[in-house]
Amino acid sequence: MDEKLYKYMDWPRIEAVVYGEEVSPKDVMGPRITKDGVLIQGFFPEAKSAKVIAGKKEYQMEMEDEAGYFAVLLPAKRIPKYSFLVQWKDYEKQWKDPYQYSGQLLPEEEKAFCAGVYYESYKKLGAHLMTVDGVEGTYFAVWAPNAQRVSVVGDFNNWDGRFLMMHRMPMSGIFELFVPDIKAGTLYKYEIKEKSGKLSLKADPYGFGAEKPKDCASVVTDLSGFSWNDGEWMEARKKYDDRKQPISIYETDITKWESGEELAEFMKETGYTHVEFKPVMEYLEESTGGYSTSSYYAPTSRFGTPEKFQKAVNLLHQAEVGVILDWTPAQFPRFEGGLEKFDGTPLYEIPDESASVHPMWGTMLYNYGSPMVRDFLIGNACFWAEVYHVDGFRMDDVDAMLYLDYGRNMGEWQPNLYGTNENFYAVEFLKHLNSIVKKRNPGVLLIAQEDGLWPELTDSVENDHLGFDYKWSGGWTRDFLEYLASEPENRKRSHDQLTLSTLYAYSEHYILTLGSRDVGTLDDFRKRIWGDENQKEAEIRAAYGYMTLHPGCKMSAPDKEMPKALKEYIRDLNTLYKEQPALWKKDDDYEGLEWIQLMKYEENVLTFLRKTENPSETLLAVCNFAADTYENYPVGVPYAGKYKEIFNSDLKKYGGNGVGNPRVKTAKSQEWDERPYSIKMKIPALGILVFSVTPQEETKKASGRKVSEKRVSEKCACIESTAEKKTRRTKK
Repeated sequence: MDEKLYKYMDWPRIEAVVYGEEVSPKDVMGPRITKDGVLIQGFFPEAKSAKVIAGKKEYQMEMEDEAGYFAVLLPAKRIPKYSFLVQWKDYEKQWKDPYQYSGQLLPEEEKAFCAGVYYESYKKLGAHLMTVDGVEGTYFAVWAPNAQRVSVVGDFNNWDGRFLMMHRMPMSGIFELFVPDIKAGTLYKYEIKEKSGKLSLKADPYGFGAEKPKDCASVVTDLSGFSWNDGEWMEARKKYDDRKQPISIYETDITKWESGEELAEFMKETGYTHVEFKPVMEYLEESTGGYSTSSYYAPTSRFGTPEKFQKAVNLLHQAEVGVILDWTPAQFPRFEGGLEKFDGTPLYEIPDESASVHPMWGTMLYNYGSPMVRDFLIGNACFWAEVYHVDGFRMDDVDAMLYLDYGRNMGEWQPNLYGTNENFYAVEFLKHLNSIVKKRNPGVLLIAQEDGLWPELTDSVENDHLGFDYKWSGGWTRDFLEYLASEPENRKRSHDQLTLSTLYAYSEHYILTLGSRDVGTLDDFRKRIWGDENQKEAEIRAAYGYMTLHPGCKMSAPDKEMPKALKEYIRDLNTLYKEQPALWKKDDDYEGLEWIQLMKYEENVLTFLRKTENPSETLLAVCNFAADTYENYPVGVPYAGKYKEIFNSDLKKYGGNGVGNPRVKTAKSQEWDERPYSIKMKIPALGILVFSVTPQEETKKASGRKVSEKRVSEKCACIESTAEKKTRRTKK
C-alpha cells in the first residue's frame, strides 16, 4: 500500500461506508486537496479494479478494502473533472463521481424547513433535473433524520443501496445527492437502513411522478416543459371573490375521461363553473376511490403523464372552468413503501401508537405537531396551486383531524391538556395552512368536509377561526335524501326535512352536495328514491332543481353518460343559476330567502322567494314533491305585478309531461298565504317551477314606456303623412 495514501485513510469512516452505516459519505469519499495531491476515494462493492479518468489521463486506483473500497492520489493542485472506470468480473462501467458535486440545499432553506415555514420544500426535496458544474443529472433529497443510511437506488445502480449513499445535512436530517446523467423517466426509490439494521425501500414523498401503484417506484419527472396559456385566468383568480360569484361544481373522477379536451367540452355543454376531481394524486387501491394517497406530489398514472394533467387544467381554464381537487391531509395509507415509519421511526405519523391509527379506516394519522410534517402538507397545497394552477381544495375527513376521540370509545383516547377532545395541533395546522395558501394564492378555494359541527369553521383566521371558505352541508344532504326515499303520502310526516336546513344555512358558508358519496351513480340514485321509472326521473330533476334554488353553493355528480334529456336539464339549470343573481348573491344573508309557504306538508309543496337588494331580480320558487299535479293552485305573493314562468322541470324536452304555465300571471288583490296578493298556477307532479317577478311599479314603467313609444310612433306617422301630402301637391 502506498504510504502517502495510507496516511489519509480514515479507517473507522471507511468501515462505516463498507458496512452501509455512513451518513456523511462526502466527508469520506469524493475528491479533496491534500499537500500530496488530489485525493479521490470511492466504494465499488465487489469490484476487481478501478481507475480515475481525468481528461485524457487515466490513474489506477488502489484497493484499500477488499469489499471494494478504492483510493488514489492525483499529482495535481486543483480538483479536475473526472469519472470512474470500474471493472467487475463480467463487465465494466464508467460514470461520473457524484461526490464531486456540491449540495443544493441552502442553510436558510434548511432552517425554514425545520421551522415548518419553507412552503416550497418541493423545490429542493424530491428529484430535480438540473445542471451542476456543466453536468446534467438529477438532484435527490429526502427527509429521514433517524436513518442510519439512505441511498438512492434504481436501474442505474441495479437497485443496490451500497452505491450512491446520500449525504446527511446535520441541521435537518435531509439526505441529498446529485447524481450525474440521470434523466427524466428514470425509476427510483430510497433504500433506508434503519438504526436496527433493517433495510426498507421507500417511494419518494416528494416525487413528481409515480409508477403504477403495485410497484410504487417514483419517477424522475420534468415539470418545466409545459407551456401554459391560461394567464388571463390566473390573473383574474387573484381578484376572485367567491362571495360575489355563482359556484356550481361538477364532481368526477379524472380517470373516467380520455382527455382534457373531452372533459372541457362536457363542462361547456353542461354549464358548471367548477370541476372537482376525486383525488388525482397517485393512490394505491381502486376500492378506496382514490383516497389512499401514496404519492402526494404525483398525478395518478391512471390518467396519464403529469403533462397530460397540466394540459387538462389548461384547457379547463380556457373554458372558464375552475379546478378543485379532493385532498387528504388527514391520513395516509399503510404500505411497505409508504410514509409509515419512513426512517424506521414514526416520522410523518403521530408517535403514540394508540393514537396514530385512524379508527375507521386503519390508515395513519399525520403528526401536526411536527414542523416538517406541516411543511410537507402546506407545501403540497401550494405546489398544486402554483405548479399545476389548481383553483381549490376540498379537504377530506377534517373531523378526524380536529377531534381526538373521533371514532373512538371511552378509554381509547387521551384528552388534551385541558381535558377536552380538540386536537390543538390540528387546529393550528389548519389555521396555518389556510392563511398561507390564501396569502400565496389569492382566489384559491378551501373547502372542508366536516360533520362534527366545529363552530364557525368558515370564519376567518383573523377572527381566530379555521379560515375555510366553505364546508359541505352534510345535514342538508342526509335530510333531503331521507325525504326522497319515502313515499309521497308519507312525506308529510317528514316535511321539516326539507326546511330545517334554512334555520342554519347562514351559520356557515355551505356547499350543498348531491355527489358521488351521497347518491353514487344515477342508477344508484334511482334505486334509493321512491317511484316508478318516470317518477324517479322527475324526482331526480326536482332534486337537482331544489338544490339549485336553496341557499348555498352547489355540487352534483351526474354520470358523464347521462341521458340527453337530463344533460339538457342540467345545462339549463346551471344557466338559470348563473344568470339569476337572486340564486347566489345573498346566499349568506337571511334576506336572500323569504318563505311564502313552508307548512303545506299535506300537499308536499314549498313556495318561497329568492331575493337581492333589487326587487326586479326577485324569483318565485315553487317545489312540489307530491305525486299529484295541482291545477289552479293558489300561491300568495308580496307584490302586485307580473309573474312569468322562466323555468320548469316538467318540460317535455327534459322528459317531463309538459305541465306548466306558458302565460304570464298577473297578481290579484286576493290575500293568500298571509300575503296581500296571489296568483294561481298549474304545478306538475314532482316538479320545480321558477317565476320571474316584475313588481307593479316596474310594470307601470314598462306600460308607460309602451304608451310613450306608441305616441311617438303615432306622431311620426302623422308627420310622415303630412310630408307625403305636401309632396303630392308639389307634383301636381
